[in-house]
Amino acid sequence: MNAIEEKDADPKIAIISEESIRNKIYIIRGQQVMLDFELAELYGYETKRFNEQIKNNIDRFDDDFRFQLTKNEFESLRSKKSTSSWGGTRYLPYAFTEQGIYMVMTVLKGTLAVEQSKALIRIFKKMKDYIASNQQLVGDKPLQALAMQLVRNTNEIAEIKNDMVRKSDLPEIIRSFGFSEAKCEYLILNGETVEAAVAYRTIYSRAKESICIIDNYIDIKTLYLLNDISADVTVTIFSDNVGNRLRLNDYNLFAAEYPSININFKKTGGIIHDRYIILDYEKPTEQIYHCGASSKDAGNRVTTISKLTDSAMCHPLINNLMLNRPIVLN
Repeated sequence: MNAIEEKDADPKIAIISEESIRNKIYIIRGQQVMLDFELAELYGYETKRFNEQIKNNIDRFDDDFRFQLTKNEFESLRSKKSTSSWGGTRYLPYAFTEQGIYMVMTVLKGTLAVEQSKALIRIFKKMKDYIASNQQLVGDKPLQALAMQLVRNTNEIAEIKNDMVRKSDLPEIIRSFGFSEAKCEYLILNGETVEAAVAYRTIYSRAKESICIIDNYIDIKTLYLLNDISADVTVTIFSDNVGNRLRLNDYNLFAAEYPSININFKKTGGIIHDRYIILDYEKPTEQIYHCGASSKDAGNRVTTISKLTDSAMCHPLINNLMLNRPIVLN
């Protein structure tokens, strides 16, 4: 992985404050984002250099982490911006979602970058509440309603229907967003079409005591799908971390934002091909799901998640996995 070197940064850049970042967070396509040139400025880099490094690490930036604005989107933002600092921008900037910004933090290296990243993590936690209570971040009532809905716990969305989230049951504002020009990833959960992230979070929300994930292909997105679980639920991820996509720095950033979620990592030992989610293993509430794709890729292609009717058949396999060595993240 290529990293931006410390020497590329301007050492005179001040550590980010909430005041300095408040007006640099926007709602675009129903998501809280920052733009590349303003994000680069906060870290003390030229926009061109910043984007070059993102391209050098493009495998870490899926479409739900980073997307390019359309001309209409950018013109709409620029018309509302009181400062003249945008006047010289001659290209359509890229927007980074919250998860995309966390991924940027894994690319930027050096003392300054670390300090700025820690400041951003703290500010973003505050901004989740800030967006819900400040109307100036949204331009009209439907968009405001969407922004407020998105910052609510995803589990509340799932609870619209006790057993299954159906598109027809979601609030009109969420359903409209799902079929907008923004990319929205769907999968099939027990025969129903469900937005991918909601499907995984719905499953995880059913755990009372533990979650086991068997998946050889994991990255930071795998972790963020767990961010709404109860602090009482233990998590174990069995994976050989193929391609070393999940790095220690990724996990540290996640742990800094969600310190109540403790994740244990164990190897699968090269004997597992399929993906599984096991809730409350060997408890009365046990449920096991077979997943057709890794959670980090869910919705990119047609993917199915099915609940197993005879979960006991998997117990010997899971018992063997429990004996495996921990993963050492690099």
